[in-house]
Amino acid sequence: EVQLVESGGGLVQAGGSLRLSCAASGFTFDDYAIGWFRQAPGKEREGVSVIGGADGRTYYHDSVKGRFTITSDNAKNTVYLQMNSLKPEDTAVYYCAASDILGATWRKLPSLQYEYEYWGQGTQVTVSS
Repeated sequence: EVQLVESGGGLVQAGGSLRLSCAASGFTFDDYAIGWFRQAPGKEREGVSVIGGADGRTYYHDSVKGRFTITSDNAKNTVYLQMNSLKPEDTAVYYCAASDILGATWRKLPSLQYEYEYWGQGTQVTVSS
């Protein structure tokens, strides 16, 4: 059974930092891309950052470049999202998701939600001004 379990959300002041974790199980980590998405109230879910399980390639949405860093610990099948210089507009439910890219390191990393087969339950991030 595939499971993705997020943790690390919370309330932080603007300018602060949080680190989200996504613990994955039930699939071959190297075959997948792991992505972080977020959804704010009244808005569509958007891709924030993605990492390739096989080669560690990364993708970032323009709005988080230079502030967020995605990493993975393949030995632990865990992906992290370090979020620095947080802004009130980063407030959202953050979801971890997995996309089977068959370990293809030549493919463009998936960044759209329809490209992902498995999803975690989400973790709330609230940034106060």
